[in-house]
Amino acid sequence: MGSCGLSRNESKVYRALVRCGSSKAGKIAKEAAIDRTSAYNSLKSLMERGFVSYVTIGSTKWFQASDPRVFRDELSAKMEELSELLPALEREYASTKLPSNVRLYKGVRGVKTVLEMIVNSGKPNRVFGSENQLDEFMPAFSAKFKAQLEKRRIPTMNLVREGRPFRQTRLRQARFVPLKTESPAVTNIFGKKIVIIVWSDPPEAILIDNETAADAYKEYFDFMWQNAKPQKAGGGAKF
Repeated sequence: MGSCGLSRNESKVYRALVRCGSSKAGKIAKEAAIDRTSAYNSLKSLMERGFVSYVTIGSTKWFQASDPRVFRDELSAKMEELSELLPALEREYASTKLPSNVRLYKGVRGVKTVLEMIVNSGKPNRVFGSENQLDEFMPAFSAKFKAQLEKRRIPTMNLVREGRPFRQTRLRQARFVPLKTESPAVTNIFGKKIVIIVWSDPPEAILIDNETAADAYKEYFDFMWQNAKPQKAGGGAKF
């Protein structure tokens, strides 16, 4: 229930109350498998938020969980509040955002994040340095990524080292350059961004969000593209 904004102990106490119904604090602590002090503190915070109520019978408090739908109501209220605040926050963010920045992403999750930026941008992608590492290290995501590019009709221009297999499609074009050494880094240029993926262990991705740098990379790439050899007949099925 962490997604509902409850701490671990609060979640345990609320669940214990749901299972047991109206109960005394001692029973709740035992059912939740936490000490009495922690149970009391959690009950107090839950009552303040309206998730728990109590009645006094004699000199004893009996606690009762509120209907679980109260969480939905609270989340709905928060979403409504966020919807009202978001436009102003976005304007402030845009006004204070640096004109360019460099970020480092680590691991497989980081690689996925930067590649998803390419899909979400909808802009043509220029690629050089690929040695099919995405297919080899992340085959399931690679297939999904290519499918998303096709679905969004995003063209990709690939400068490929001679001798590497490549399967061309209507949106995936390739030209070959006479390099002998494999590259451990793959560069993607799209929109106003440059992404360099270094296939180390674990992999790392460097995002350069700079329009001037991206334009310079595009100009250099296009020059190389014009002077590279066109797609050969046949070839393999790698990206």
